[in-house]
Amino acid sequence: MTDSLLKKHTEDLLQHADVTIDGDRPWDIQVKNKSLYRRVFAQGSLGFGEAYMDGWWDSESLDELFSRLIKAELDKRFKSFVLLMTAMKAKLVNCQSSKRAYQVGEQHYNIGNDLYTHMLDSRMIYSCGYWKKAQTLDEAQKDKLELTCKKLQLQRGQRVLDIGCGWGGTARYMAENYDVDVVGITISTEQAELAKKNCRHLPVEIVVKDYRELEGNFDRIVSIGMFEHVGYKNYRTYFETIGKLLQEDGLLMLHTIGKNTPSAHTDPWIDRYIFPNGMLPSAQQISSAFEDYFVLEDWHSFGPDYDKTLMSWHKNFNLNWPKIKGNYDERFQRMWSYYLLASAGSFRARKNQLWQIVLSKNGLLNNYHFPR
Repeated sequence: MTDSLLKKHTEDLLQHADVTIDGDRPWDIQVKNKSLYRRVFAQGSLGFGEAYMDGWWDSESLDELFSRLIKAELDKRFKSFVLLMTAMKAKLVNCQSSKRAYQVGEQHYNIGNDLYTHMLDSRMIYSCGYWKKAQTLDEAQKDKLELTCKKLQLQRGQRVLDIGCGWGGTARYMAENYDVDVVGITISTEQAELAKKNCRHLPVEIVVKDYRELEGNFDRIVSIGMFEHVGYKNYRTYFETIGKLLQEDGLLMLHTIGKNTPSAHTDPWIDRYIFPNGMLPSAQQISSAFEDYFVLEDWHSFGPDYDKTLMSWHKNFNLNWPKIKGNYDERFQRMWSYYLLASAGSFRARKNQLWQIVLSKNGLLNNYHFPR
């Protein structure tokens, strides 16, 4: 098929999303290289993302563009060999095995604390904020942490496990405000180094370790923004492991991005450039995995708040780019903006969700209070 026919076919498809080529609206696509159409039809979303990184196309409002593309389900019309291979790999290989667990730490979380320091809030919380009353990113993250602590019913002197502790923001908040001891684990050496500094002089221990390597007993377990790296082949192992670590009267709060339907793999571009071996669970995949191990106490959904969080991160990233650009190149800048804004668009389109799930081992004797 010629480039002109591929362009015509692309334009016809984009009409379903009210997007035009070289249009004058913020979400329209400005094509800089006519080979874009062939690249996208050959490689699907991977080619689309790489072409943006290479400067082959632009859009003034990537977030709104992706919201429209996703709502129109155009991703289903660009099935490629790359996507087929990604799906086959997810079926044949345990992409989130113990041996692979540290890859995302090396590729994503170790790329530079300077990037995250200048992009995130003052506590460096790299997960969805809670915007019910908040007006700023700092307020949204503080409100999320407070909401989390209330859902866990933290009490002085308890021992808490933070699975995927990041730069220690959650552990520090719990130790300072609820007088609990916290063990935080991460698969990122860069995160661990800064987390130890952020939590110095507090009853917080930071360890570089995979969740499958853990031992001990805890009154409360919290996992924020980590379950997306577990993988569907390991969901049962994850909950079985936590069941062994949690006291009989303990509580687990799982904070995770989710999908509307079950899947075994992630988007090929996200897998290659942002979160290797990651995948988003569906509600069905989560609930079937914790059966026999836990009783559901609460399931709270606030996915639209992630749109606001991601847009705040992108604003900070752009504002502070001059301070960090010496450590990165222009292609990285385009890649990172693409990641943040495409993600915001996916939440705006309600393709992705954000859930906080509270589980107990045997069901609470008293009615569970549902803080919101």
